[in-house]
Amino acid sequence: VLEGTRILQVRRVAKHIVFDLERVGRRKGSVQHGQWIVHLGMTGRMQVTTPETELAKHTHAVVKLASGRELRFVDPRRFGRLAVVRLDSRRGEQGFAAPGDEPLTSESERFTSLFRGRKTPIKSALLNQKLLSGVGNIYADESLFRSGIRPRRRASSLTREQLRKLHTAVQEVLREAIALGGSTVSDYVNADGEEGFFQLQHRVYGREGEPCLVCSTPIKRIVIAGRSSHYCSRCQK
Repeated sequence: VLEGTRILQVRRVAKHIVFDLERVGRRKGSVQHGQWIVHLGMTGRMQVTTPETELAKHTHAVVKLASGRELRFVDPRRFGRLAVVRLDSRRGEQGFAAPGDEPLTSESERFTSLFRGRKTPIKSALLNQKLLSGVGNIYADESLFRSGIRPRRRASSLTREQLRKLHTAVQEVLREAIALGGSTVSDYVNADGEEGFFQLQHRVYGREGEPCLVCSTPIKRIVIAGRSSHYCSRCQK
């Protein structure tokens, strides 16, 4: 399905990598559009390599590029997903879209309205991709710490001011993490095989039992809806 297509651009939509594709048809002037959608899951990665590079274990797809290089999808735990869709411009098909709001562009009032009145823990609400698309477990913990909110607090119990602080914290954490190449807590690397560095900035995630960097209280770990959550019992209320 990918053969013969040209990559127009590569972009992020929520937790997905979207390749916008174009194929020139045999008929004069005919152009077909589509998308290759990649979700890395927990351990997936896309690698740009030369054909001579040794094939890594757990390589599930190899795409040969016109430049002679290869784009490889590697995923040890196989939680990642690959999909290709064809778009029909005559029907006005726009392609893949996130189910929830984009956290980096969501305005403060809109962000606040997403969580007001919800009885679920705020940590669970942050991870609900139908509300906010793109926030993962690590960044939810770090955002809650910066905003001084415990992960088990019901979203409905938060004041507008607390939600505004959380909105600011989410955007700060995500922008810092992107600038530092993400968090390499297991085997995550980028397309060039380089590790991220945001894990060096983690204030609570993965620091169970270690002293809080603000007040020295030991960091606690609890499980909410099957996900590990880390927080400081003194700094977060």
